[in-house]
Amino acid sequence: MSLDSDHLPEVREQYERLPYPPCDPEDDNRRLVTTWLDDLPMVNHYCFGGAQSFARGFRVLVAGGGTGDGTIYLAEQLRATDAEIVHLDLSEASINIARRRAEIRKLENIRWVHDSLLSLPRLGLGEFDYINCVGVLHHLADPDAGLEALLSVKKPSGALGVMVYGTYGRTGIYQMQSLLRMIAGDAATIPAKLEIAKEVLQHLPSSNWYSRGRTPNGDDVALGDAGIYDLLLHSRDRSYTVQELYAWFADQHGLHLEFTDVGCGRSSYLPQMVAGPQTPRYLSGLSARPFREQYAIAELLGGRLDLHSFYATASAGSVAPYGDPAMIPFFYHEPVTGPEISALIHRNQASPLVINHAHTGVRMAIDPGKYGKFIMKYIDGKRTFADIFALVKAEDKFRKSPPGDDELFADFKCLYDFFNAIDRLLLRKQ
Repeated sequence: MSLDSDHLPEVREQYERLPYPPCDPEDDNRRLVTTWLDDLPMVNHYCFGGAQSFARGFRVLVAGGGTGDGTIYLAEQLRATDAEIVHLDLSEASINIARRRAEIRKLENIRWVHDSLLSLPRLGLGEFDYINCVGVLHHLADPDAGLEALLSVKKPSGALGVMVYGTYGRTGIYQMQSLLRMIAGDAATIPAKLEIAKEVLQHLPSSNWYSRGRTPNGDDVALGDAGIYDLLLHSRDRSYTVQELYAWFADQHGLHLEFTDVGCGRSSYLPQMVAGPQTPRYLSGLSARPFREQYAIAELLGGRLDLHSFYATASAGSVAPYGDPAMIPFFYHEPVTGPEISALIHRNQASPLVINHAHTGVRMAIDPGKYGKFIMKYIDGKRTFADIFALVKAEDKFRKSPPGDDELFADFKCLYDFFNAIDRLLLRKQ
């Protein structure tokens, strides 16, 4: 395997001059940047069946770690273990920033490697339990060569956490890239391209598709020169649809995919959740279709997915199973509790129950079931489903004719599916 001599040097120059994402290492004295895919409870739920303790010998590779957001977050979460995090990047400037952040936090569980992920098969780094590769594969001349390199160092039981660009949500961005290539012409230097891009951005008409799709401070342009260049002037940039990702990762490499949109979870890929509480007739029956079809429909229906974040594992068995009494359900990502949800259901006696989730913008009508509010009441992040069900069965109104576990799981499934789809209710083993 050889490096792309025409484009890799240009990419390397970009990230040496404009380390990405741009940051001030001293900010780590006052705040920790979190990265959605690298939340260990999420990694455990989707990649290790809820059974990974991370306590012994866990190995992480951050392939294309840039200035260190994912690396630092993973190292912080694994600080009290013997885990090793390997930070690999082709930009020495980016590594230096990430290393300084680690020094500020006194993190000693990180190994630094200055190289391309395409070199992984010959670097002798060993195998990894979890590989973070965020925003990298879509910048390679041969993305599949990059994936092959990652798979060569993944343990058979390990997992990938991947982010690549989404085609439909970046329509305006790609029009801007084409526009800037046409306007810039022979402008060869990074500063010259940036100067042209800034002037164009300052004078864009409101009818421009990029202008129409922008949220103020909502994309990389707000990050300054490094953000503008990475978003609009990158020398190697491609994107994917859901169907293309399934064809690549699942059909070609036999991997199981679990999509999780940053902040919103799987809800962005489910047509009924994208459509809202008044489900139109055209969506009836879609839930019976394979997930890859549902996700492709939701991608087109919503039209906003400019990134695809997902876990890739050897099989669907990597996901913590709903229906196992030994699993512990727990709320994550927001300070909400089971008793609070129980009280919400109790106050709203209407069925179906319409839930408006402010953080994701999801609004959906769901059936809380006969036992939902009772099950929710006992979810505390410590009790197993078996423990919770025992308490429900001991309730005065159910004591004479208690429901079985299968009935309780079936009754609670609508509530579980909603909160799990937005990645607020996860599972783990004791």
